[in-house]
Parts: sequence; C-alpha cells; structure tokens
Amino acid sequence: MIQLSGRPFQQSDMWPSGSIERIIIQRMNEDTAVYSYQSIGELSFELALRKNIIMSARTMNQSHVRFADFANSRCNPQYWNLTRTGGFLLRQDVKPSDAIRDIYKNSSQYAFECAAAKVIIYYHAVLNLIGESLFNQLFQNIYLYSWHADPDLGVRAAYTRHFLPGDVVYFNNPDFDPKTPYWRGENAVVLGDGTYFGHGLGIRTAEQMIHALNQTRRPGSNQPAYLTNVVARPSFKHLAKLSMSQPVYSIHKPQHMVVQHNESSIPFDRYVSYF
Repeated sequence: MIQLSGRPFQQSDMWPSGSIERIIIQRMNEDTAVYSYQSIGELSFELALRKNIIMSARTMNQSHVRFADFANSRCNPQYWNLTRTGGFLLRQDVKPSDAIRDIYKNSSQYAFECAAAKVIIYYHAVLNLIGESLFNQLFQNIYLYSWHADPDLGVRAAYTRHFLPGDVVYFNNPDFDPKTPYWRGENAVVLGDGTYFGHGLGIRTAEQMIHALNQTRRPGSNQPAYLTNVVARPSFKHLAKLSMSQPVYSIHKPQHMVVQHNESSIPFDRYVSYF
C-alpha cells in the first residue's frame, strides 16, 4: 500500500488511466509492503524515474550496443577510458551527461555485460529526469564496471516477489555451462506489460527468459533457470531530495570501492557481498 504523509493514498487524477504511472500505483497498492512518501512530489519523482528506467531500457534494446564479457568490452574512446579489467572510466575532459548519452547515440561502438547495462540505464533515466546541469554536478566520477555506481544513485537490494515496473530482477542459471560463464544469469528490467529487458537476450517474457537460459546449461543438466526474489532499485527518495534541493557537489565526493571480480552477469546482492 501507499502512504502519503502517514495516510493511505489510493489514486490520483494526476496520471491518466492506463498510464504506466497508474499501473505502478496499482501494483504498489496491491503489495502488503508499505510505500511511504512525505509528499506528492516525492511519489511523483519515483513514478517518473521508474517510467524513465523503462524507456531507457526499451531504447537500449533498440540500439546497436552488444553484449560482451569484461575481456571483450569496448567503448568510445572520445568519452571513456577502457580499463584493463573491462570497465569504462569517464574522461576528465568530457561532460558526464555527454558520455552517458553517447552510449545511446553511438551505440555500435559499445559492448558490455548485463550488470553494467542496468547501471547505464539508471544513469540515462536519471539524466533525462533531472537535466544536464544537476546530473553533471552529481555524477562527475562515473566508472562503469558491473554493479559499481555512484553513491548518489543509492542502488540497493530488496527481496520480494511483488515486482514493480522499473525494478531490476534477476534470472538465475545455477547450472550454466562453464564454457560460457556469462550466462550464469540475466539482470532484467521489469517493463510493466509482462515482459522484461535483459541486455543480451532482449525483451522477453519470464518464460522466454528462462527458456533461453536453459539452452546455455552444462551438457546433460536438467536443473532449470528461475526468476529469483532479489530486486535492485536506486534510491528514489534520495534522488528526489537532491533534485528538489539543487545541491552543488564537489568532485572529491567519496566514492564506493570498486570490486574487481571478473564475473559477468551477477545479481546486485552478489556484487555487494564481495565488499
């Protein structure tokens, strides 16, 4: 259920019937968990960002970016420095907003694995919501590697079977073929229409995702892939607060430690467990 200033919130005419915002509100109200907001602005921000995450996922699906493990990752050197571990380090002479948009604009120059794809989608979605000026203040030290993200994205894990449009879920492939370890699983954006976007597999239903992963199991295996209960979400409330306060951040903002693990396609909670 949704609580607004401590009181139940059912619906609003702010969003038209059938819109993704109304669908998200309905899914929240169907959940036994409480989604609490201090203001309608805070709720509206989350709905807008979830919608943008879905749009950015669909746009990436239509682009020419390729799936690759860390050893075969590539990027546009005009905006990023490719590290020896397969990460993309933002060049100091370019704007963060330009670098993120270039992944979509010059997509054929990029190849990366599926965890990094979700972080890129987050950055792109936030950029399209808060605008270039604030985005460039907040995210001056972008490094794209697996689930590593700027602290102000505030990516966190939740454990639930009640998925919301804009969530990132994980399909686990427990008996993947050791020759293709990048098919150990698939991070996928919940699109809200019964389908999911996974970088490398594209847009599919849950059954189609599982079927595709089952084709990549070790020979003779009969242990199927499955949809887990781990969900990755950015900190919607923290980002909403930043967007409303218009802060000016220093380039010396403390960053999260980078965990160099060389395991493609891992879920967010596994990445965090390496800290």
